Amino acid sequence: MCQGCHSRSSTDCEGIVLNSQYVHNSRRMDEEDAVATLSALAQASRLRAFRLLVERGETTVPAGEIARELGIPHNTMSVHLAVLTRSGLIDSHREGRSIRYGINVDGIKSVLRYLVDDCCGGHPELCSPITELLDPAAYAGAKSPDRMQRS
Repeated sequence: MCQGCHSRSSTDCEGIVLNSQYVHNSRRMDEEDAVATLSALAQASRLRAFRLLVERGETTVPAGEIARELGIPHNTMSVHLAVLTRSGLIDSHREGRSIRYGINVDGIKSVLRYLVDDCCGGHPELCSPITELLDPAAYAGAKSPDRMQRS
């Protein structure tokens, strides 16, 4: 059972954990959530760790490997990874004796959606290059300016 929305299974739930609080996908991210999430990236080591995980895509990476690749002491990296996990931008799971980290696509989409939600004052076609990054299918009907010129 999902601890956040109490659906039968956590795989049926599309909610995310932001700032140590479960946020069901029916609740939109608010300004406070966005500030906390973006604050997690406002530190060079955390930003580098996040970008490393984004680069790896769906592959999860052990904490020790992240620390080695970035040249950061393991204990310091653990703190940074905990901040990123609480922000909802990355996920973690235990595998044997190590903890592996990977990106949380839903968490990333949530903060990006918040940033561009009211984009272009009601003219979504102007924002399509941005909104297509979030959900290409949802914005397939909007024409971007460069597509309009080619038509």
